[in-house]
Amino acid sequence: MTEAQRKHLEKRLQEERARVVRDLGRYRTESADTMRNESGDLSAVPSHMADEGTDTMDQELAAANAARLTIELGEIDAALERMYHDPARYGRCERSGKAIPFARLDIIPWARTCDDETEPPPQRARSTNAR
Repeated sequence: MTEAQRKHLEKRLQEERARVVRDLGRYRTESADTMRNESGDLSAVPSHMADEGTDTMDQELAAANAARLTIELGEIDAALERMYHDPARYGRCERSGKAIPFARLDIIPWARTCDDETEPPPQRARSTNAR
């Protein structure tokens, strides 16, 4: 990996980190607003069970996305740690030790494995010999 590619990937990691932190902040703000609004009835109209179900589903989806973003932030921080403190490990597949293609790192700069190794190994056909 060239120095220009490394700098490009460092910038990509920083951009992705800023995006994730911004999205997590938006989730926290929206969660706080939702909790504040649920603390009291602001309307005299009773809510319908379907509306409550939709609200619950939206909240669960937002929480699941926040959990995914938290994991992604951890992966990004780990990649930055490798890049800064153990540069020989950054951009190397953790399974095979081969260089991860730059095109893959450009898309997922926190990638830890080569693309072809993310797939499960093919299943071998079992022998049907009866004993």
